[in-house]
Amino acid sequence: MSYFIKNLIQNEYEAKFNGVREFVVVDTTGISGIDNNILRGELLKKGIRMGVVKNSLMRLAVQKMDMAGAAAIFKSGPCTVVYGGDSVVDIAKEVVAWSKKFSAVKPKGAYVDGTVVSADGVKDLAGMPTRAQLQGQVVQLVLSPGARLAGAILGSGGVIAGCIKSIIEKREKDAA
Repeated sequence: MSYFIKNLIQNEYEAKFNGVREFVVVDTTGISGIDNNILRGELLKKGIRMGVVKNSLMRLAVQKMDMAGAAAIFKSGPCTVVYGGDSVVDIAKEVVAWSKKFSAVKPKGAYVDGTVVSADGVKDLAGMPTRAQLQGQVVQLVLSPGARLAGAILGSGGVIAGCIKSIIEKREKDAA
């Protein structure tokens, strides 16, 4: 491949992955064309994209995009970059799920918050809660003290109201 063509491809990688700061890298060697289309179509429905890259040119592209640490993932073998979605956890969940369906899909690593994650780390990422789940947990934690306070006030108030009601009933009975 000529220098001119390599430069064009590297520039295309830089444009394509501009703004992508977290991604998962997989090996899709051996996946059939039909399975590949199914995989890409299902991921695209969730806003997740896949792109096969040439390792040497992708290493140069990530270095120019200030993600030099990510170059370590693109050392050997075919690499497909999986990116997009709501978060890298969603991507990892999808990659791990699809690797169970198609044995040809194998996670190679990920780039998360400026850190390279191993293939086992991708599986660990898949076990983490998603952004929406974490937001729900935070909301629950914030609302929990208020709910406890309201419960304590209503609980005590109910006991006091019950005592007052029994006193009223007793006095009414005595008066009659």
